[in-house]
Amino acid sequence: MDPRLFLADLEAKPPSLRRLAAALATDDGWSGLPDRVERVLLLGMGSSRYAAGVAARRLRAAGVDAMAEYASADTSYPPGPSTLVVAISASGSSLETLDTARRYQGSGRLVALTNVPDSPLADIADLVVPMHAGVEAGGVACRSFQHTLVLVLDLAARLAARRSGTGTGPDTARLARRAADATEDLLTRRDRWLPATAELLDGPHGVYALAPAERLSSAMQSALMLREGPRRPADGCETGDWSHVDVYLTKTLDYRALLFPGSRYDAPALDWLRQRESTVLAVGAEVAGAAATVRYHGDDDPGVRLLTETLVAELVAACWWSQP
Repeated sequence: MDPRLFLADLEAKPPSLRRLAAALATDDGWSGLPDRVERVLLLGMGSSRYAAGVAARRLRAAGVDAMAEYASADTSYPPGPSTLVVAISASGSSLETLDTARRYQGSGRLVALTNVPDSPLADIADLVVPMHAGVEAGGVACRSFQHTLVLVLDLAARLAARRSGTGTGPDTARLARRAADATEDLLTRRDRWLPATAELLDGPHGVYALAPAERLSSAMQSALMLREGPRRPADGCETGDWSHVDVYLTKTLDYRALLFPGSRYDAPALDWLRQRESTVLAVGAEVAGAAATVRYHGDDDPGVRLLTETLVAELVAACWWSQP
């Protein structure tokens, strides 16, 4: 793991996303899906599972039986011919994901969503969907996380359209291009917002990220980036749940909140944060009482937010990580 190479990986996000968009526009990586899918099981660990959770929630909203599961769980859906299993691993060699994927071999359809098409996971799959994220030389899953989100959103949209009978395919390629533009905007202007943001979040007790359930991956991935790179204390929480499980820390800590707005329950959380004189950094929308706000091109689109907003924490992580 190398902080300079990690930063280079982040700077390569826009062209990488545009290559993915081009691939989506010309090739349906999911074309090998079975005609009959009654249940979808998405398997992964870490950031792979964070992304899977977003897709599973969207599938359930469309009436599809779907679940994002820890690949390390001993039990989950039983194997069956109408169960689609999507095993997600950027390296294609995550031990837990491999172990569980093997339990589903020969039953239903096993899909490997991976950045390494000749990996052990790809070898046992019925269908391989490449992430197209390229080599992450910094050793941190940043581009592969963003690409995983794009691809599982594409899968969810396809299955939802199939279930509704509309026959309207997703325009995920357009969303990926818009996210590339938003990502490029944040990167291009980072000298204007990053120093103050890094200083604002640099407290003695860590960073606490809040996001709505539909974008919980943003809070969890942001916290992971701060732990994995600069090895700072950080955690993520769903905004509504925050008032039940995390509010207590605001009474005793120098609480630094990284808020991704958009939840119906932003107001109660912000009320507690103001009462306890906590520091709030908002990303993507203006929030009353926030010490600062980071805006970017296209942040009025929830899809663009989902694919872009973790870059703020990633760049803060790169900044802190490079410090002596």
